[in-house]
Amino acid sequence: MNLVSRVVSCPHCGHNQHVHIDTSLGDQEYYDDCRVCCNSIHMRLHVNDSNRTIQLFIDSDNEQLY
Repeated sequence: MNLVSRVVSCPHCGHNQHVHIDTSLGDQEYYDDCRVCCNSIHMRLHVNDSNRTIQLFIDSDNEQLY
């Protein structure tokens, strides 16, 4: 298990909160609830093993593209 701690902003209310990410499982997509406004936060994690980097994408999952 390889845990990484990051601070993210809720896309709904803007509250900053700490999240712990297990990077040993590779690319992931999951939802977590904001601790303040209780709305869902959509998180997508991309792990690049060759460059030893991670990218965490945060959105509200209700954004529409036209």
